[in-house]
Amino acid sequence: MDELNVARVFPPAEIGNPVERLAILFDGHYDRLYRLARRLTASADDALDLVQETFLKAARYPKAIPSGFTKEEAWLVRVLINIRRDQWRKTSTRSRFEATASGTGLLEPANGDVEGALIARFSVWRALDGLSPRRRAIVVMRELEGIAIPAIASLLGISQITVRWHLSMGRRDLSTALKAYLEE
Repeated sequence: MDELNVARVFPPAEIGNPVERLAILFDGHYDRLYRLARRLTASADDALDLVQETFLKAARYPKAIPSGFTKEEAWLVRVLINIRRDQWRKTSTRSRFEATASGTGLLEPANGDVEGALIARFSVWRALDGLSPRRRAIVVMRELEGIAIPAIASLLGISQITVRWHLSMGRRDLSTALKAYLEE
């Protein structure tokens, strides 16, 4: 659906009442944000929480949201990714602290009794968790969501060359991590 058709379905959210504007934003962008959040998190509940936090930030700062459907979406996607990046940082810091305190490594070997599909899924999620937040977001948006490189660059506010570089490095890092898990 192009921007003009979307604008007919969802009029620009420039309504004076912040509650109405938030409702229009929610109706227009929820599905897209949930799909992205689902790809960035391990469970549906975590994805719902992430989308909820995104809209809570939009409710707290309604004047920060730009006008226009694509600008609104870009702002919301950026907020969602930043919230998830903060969650990854907290988790990473917590796991490093726990690993240091317990004297064990950060990655435990996969349980050999688990079905092959579950092991593969777990390995992929662990490999994705090993990527930096920006790199993971770019890999997820391109490989799992199928978003074009120019659109990713626009959503994240970075150049297409930077997106391609992160994508290349992310694929390389995933390949290396998955090879290591297969050898375990």
